Amino acid sequence: QAQLVESGGGLVQPGGSLRLSCVASGNIFRINDMGWYRQAPGKERELVAAITSGGSTNYADSVKGRFTISRDNAKNTVSLQMNSLKPEDTAVYYCNALLRTWSTTTYRDYWGQGTQVTVSS
Repeated sequence: QAQLVESGGGLVQPGGSLRLSCVASGNIFRINDMGWYRQAPGKERELVAAITSGGSTNYADSVKGRFTISRDNAKNTVSLQMNSLKPEDTAVYYCNALLRTWSTTTYRDYWGQGTQVTVSS
């Protein structure tokens, strides 16, 4: 099995910055794509940013130019630097990884427990 643990959420004023981090641990054979999703109250979970094992990135239009995703393949970590935060960025942010463990021959999605980000004055 594998686990994802996020850190770095909190309360920040509009225009401020936060950095989210996520570490994957456990019986991991290989991690493919990693990413960050978010879910605001009353809304569906949406993709914020994703990054392949080779470093290619993809962002939601709403965060382009403000958020930056990065990963360290050696440490099985993925981070999300969030700048120029807006109240509409308020949500629970979830780390995601498509990975395979040594116990299986297939890849599947794993999720972190979520971390709250609140942007408010």
